Amino acid sequence: MGTSAEAERRPGAVEEQKPVRVLLVEDDPVLCETLQYNLQRERLQVLVANDAENALKLFHQHQPHLLILDVMLPGRSGFDLCRIIRQHSQTPVLFLTARAGEEDKIRGFELGADDYIVKPFSVAELIARVRSILRRAQPSVPPRLRFGDVEIDLEAKRVYRDGQELSMTPKEYALLTLLATHPGKVFTRDQLLDRVWGLGVYVNPRTVDVHIRWLRAKIEPDPKNPRYIQTVRGSGYRFEG
Repeated sequence: MGTSAEAERRPGAVEEQKPVRVLLVEDDPVLCETLQYNLQRERLQVLVANDAENALKLFHQHQPHLLILDVMLPGRSGFDLCRIIRQHSQTPVLFLTARAGEEDKIRGFELGADDYIVKPFSVAELIARVRSILRRAQPSVPPRLRFGDVEIDLEAKRVYRDGQELSMTPKEYALLTLLATHPGKVFTRDQLLDRVWGLGVYVNPRTVDVHIRWLRAKIEPDPKNPRYIQTVRGSGYRFEG
């Protein structure tokens, strides 16, 4: 039987799909528990905050794929939180509120909300709207990506250069596909660690640099002067296809 290191190096190994993260910001404990339970049944990873301050901390730590925000929160309101987040992120936002007035809805959408649900509401409606938002937010990616003489077969989870399959570890493959499917987007080391290595797992941030160096050696025409995986000084890495 092969060792774990050999399994890591096995070509074509499949990286486990990371869960979609939802940040639920709601100060009603009963409603919060109900929504958390039902969202988890949809195989979503649910982070919970009861006020805007804790929500901001969780947002920066975990980079969720969707925010579900109550408007009436202790301290800063959901509107305030949305305004702060929109200064540096386009993460989808779904407002939950008992405020049904037209002016409140308009304000929410002007702040950048993707949807707005008025309490009381059915859990089934919320789940349907969450699914719809996540579908719209999911980028359309072709089954094969090509750049230069490199090709990524996303369905088979294999990478080729000049027609020859490259040997890649699961982490190398996951890192490459994450960057290549988001061309032009700058990822920090922490974001890459969360998305590729997973939440709650301590990995030295320099591990990202090592894997980037390995990837460049495999896919770049000149690894010392990379064409595809660009270093953004002080920020992280960006893919240029």
